Amino acid sequence: MLKLLVVEDHALVREGLVHLLGQLDDEVVVRDRSDFESALELLDSEDEFDLILLDLALPGIDGFVGLDILRRRHPSVPVTVVSAFDDLPTVNRVMNLGASGFIPKAFSGEALLAAVREVLAGEIFRPNAHATPRLDDVTPLPASAAAVQPGEIGLTERQAQVLALMVRGLSNREIAEHLGLAEGTVKIHATAVFKALGVGSRTQALVAVARYGIDLGRLF
Repeated sequence: MLKLLVVEDHALVREGLVHLLGQLDDEVVVRDRSDFESALELLDSEDEFDLILLDLALPGIDGFVGLDILRRRHPSVPVTVVSAFDDLPTVNRVMNLGASGFIPKAFSGEALLAAVREVLAGEIFRPNAHATPRLDDVTPLPASAAAVQPGEIGLTERQAQVLALMVRGLSNREIAEHLGLAEGTVKIHATAVFKALGVGSRTQALVAVARYGIDLGRLF
């Protein structure tokens, strides 16, 4: 028997997910909660669940903090985020916080069930990179109360340093001199930064830093 928990504050979405997930198996129990606190109480009081489906935009708690709490308090239960905020930095941050999957709410019911089955089989699911919207196409999740660390969205320390110097207005040549790198190496790091942020230019990268509140202050 499968036992799933849906944590979603919008009643229509929550009820739809519960109904849809009921199609996974003849013996599936889907519990649901509309807020994070009651979800934690349920997890603490009942037998272990096979999967948690978590919305990021819950009232009363930062979604990333909630995900981190779940992974720490119930490490044996996989968590899949189901969210309308499916921009690349958000997906990267969710996966780096230990989620077993990220399912955009734009998915069809069939695609969502396929993703859930993949996670239940022990796989890690993330949306196809080609299908993930770029920064210009989405409204990102409201900024977290805590600063976003570069590693949370998939940036290495060196890539974060390159981004920090971009923010300061340095050219590739100046960044290379500052970091003791070849200019070609800086360009490679810059390309990786753009990919992680889902952007295509320096200007868009600077916008992303501001939008997501990326903390670049402790790199030098």
